[in-house]
Amino acid sequence: MNLVDLLGYFGAFLSAITFMPQVWLAWKSKSVGDLSIWMILIVITSCIVWLVYAVNVKSGPVLAANMIVLALALMLFYFKMTFPAKPKQ
Repeated sequence: MNLVDLLGYFGAFLSAITFMPQVWLAWKSKSVGDLSIWMILIVITSCIVWLVYAVNVKSGPVLAANMIVLALALMLFYFKMTFPAKPKQ
């Protein structure tokens, strides 16, 4: 593995962890009312497209980042579908 690969994996790691605080907060608070379902669906679709691309060009960093982001986005989607909506004040 060369320096460019390491840089790619580091960038992938940083991209992947962007959703972690949101997933943690949503799980902890059991609230995702302010999250847009459309944003979540766009992220899921984007990750699937990037995964197809990564497999075809054999890009490990792109594959790794999008697998992690997809898993986190799917968690947010699950939370959005299962956590009760809180009444607006």
